[in-house]
Amino acid sequence: MSVIAIIGATSGIGRAIAEKAVAEGHTVHSFSRSSATSPEFSHQYYNALDPTSTPIHIPEKVDHLIYTPGSINLKPFHRISNEEWLQEFNINVLGAVQTIRLFLPALKQGTNSSITLFSSVAAQTGMPFHASIASMKGAIEGLTRSLAAEFAPHIRVNAIAPSLTETPLAEKLTATPEKKESAGKRHPLQRIGTVEDQAEAAMFLMFHAPWMTGQILKVDGGLSALKI
Repeated sequence: MSVIAIIGATSGIGRAIAEKAVAEGHTVHSFSRSSATSPEFSHQYYNALDPTSTPIHIPEKVDHLIYTPGSINLKPFHRISNEEWLQEFNINVLGAVQTIRLFLPALKQGTNSSITLFSSVAAQTGMPFHASIASMKGAIEGLTRSLAAEFAPHIRVNAIAPSLTETPLAEKLTATPEKKESAGKRHPLQRIGTVEDQAEAAMFLMFHAPWMTGQILKVDGGLSALKI
């Protein structure tokens, strides 16, 4: 069985991945700023924005690293402040960079090691009011391809690009049945995503795609490819 480190495993997509991995017999190590409530995996406080502020114990060997933290800041371009741009960059991009740097020695000791990052459908599909998140996730997609080339053949690097998924982060967009229905109708599959949808994709990349690296897996209900 594999050793999996998940940044952000205490809620949303990260939590769903952790629960699925544990159910399949893998060892999960959770790292986040929130408290864990599951006795099924170990948890340590970790701030990706300041990774050296609180020392963490990293297993000697990590087979798979998953970085799930992100942001949803939907605003007209002219209303996004410099501080908001920097905050989103720190959460989405710099946090991932610092985390990968921290875990890289352990990943080099892993078996068929992989890194899975999270992008967004907005990175490759132009949408109004998505300037900041599209920019940050575009950077993540570039980072994914660059590191996949640099780390090959020993560590695979891929990213998942979801569309709107029902998570605590997206609560403002999915708070009522009416909002969920309206958002769902914009997708060819007529619903928004679930955390289970994204967890299945992460499990696929870790355990069923050994010849796949540098790829952006679009788990978006068809939004990026189909027009209805």
